[in-house]
Amino acid sequence: MPELPEVETIRWILINGSEATPSILGQVVAGASLFWPKTLATTNLQDLRENLAGRPVQGLTRRGKFLLIDFKERHLVIHLRMSGDLRMAENLGAPRESDPILLHDRFYLHFRSGFGLAFNDTRKFGRVWFVADPRDLLMKLGPDPFDTELTEDLFYTMLQNKNRQIKSLLLDQTFLAGIGNIYSDEALFGSKIHPTRSSRSLTHSEAALLLEKIKASLQLGIDHNGASIDWVYRGGDFQNYFQVYQRKGQPCQVCGTPIVRTTVSQRGTHYCPNCQPKKKKDT
Repeated sequence: MPELPEVETIRWILINGSEATPSILGQVVAGASLFWPKTLATTNLQDLRENLAGRPVQGLTRRGKFLLIDFKERHLVIHLRMSGDLRMAENLGAPRESDPILLHDRFYLHFRSGFGLAFNDTRKFGRVWFVADPRDLLMKLGPDPFDTELTEDLFYTMLQNKNRQIKSLLLDQTFLAGIGNIYSDEALFGSKIHPTRSSRSLTHSEAALLLEKIKASLQLGIDHNGASIDWVYRGGDFQNYFQVYQRKGQPCQVCGTPIVRTTVSQRGTHYCPNCQPKKKKDT
């Protein structure tokens, strides 16, 4: 957490701004401040300041769960990990040597407008990379679920080339970028696939349905500005539309069978044992 929809929501807010804050696009860098050294992963603060000063933000894109801020020939790549969040904030026009504005603020990118980009991260797992070319950093990521080149045939072939439990495989960012615990559970429920089935056991039609439900679950999450299930994340209301995730013991909305919670690859996993049966031939 956050997953693709939450990251996409943050990207949308930063690009479009709000009543209180401007868009990040076009903002000119005035400096940077760092309050947790490990947050900045690839360089030192002085190098970042010298190389970004005076550069305008030219774009903000997403690759899986990564956000990429484009400064033309320079990029900040940000991964929020378990508890990271980004916001535009007032009174951040110059580097700060004093305490951060909010508890758990780890990094500020200051803009000449007087605003700044603040990276808040309670658990300190999030990272910021300063790179000339982000492709080396992201090259191991699998395709984005919304990539138009990810066809049903290609997805089926990807599944057949692996022999892993399907829930575990969907969480693997080198297989498919952007999916985490919430949306994998929801997509598997929608496609009636047990989370411990072997990826190689899926038929072509099951693979096609799974890809459809992955996209549908992610899009529904985006439409609802993501899910707010953790006190560290300010987000949307997709949690009100969960069908299985965190609904242990509650009746399935399709058949009424109580939702079960198990563990797959050390991750809590929710499913309906009636709608998602495990068959011996599927292993």
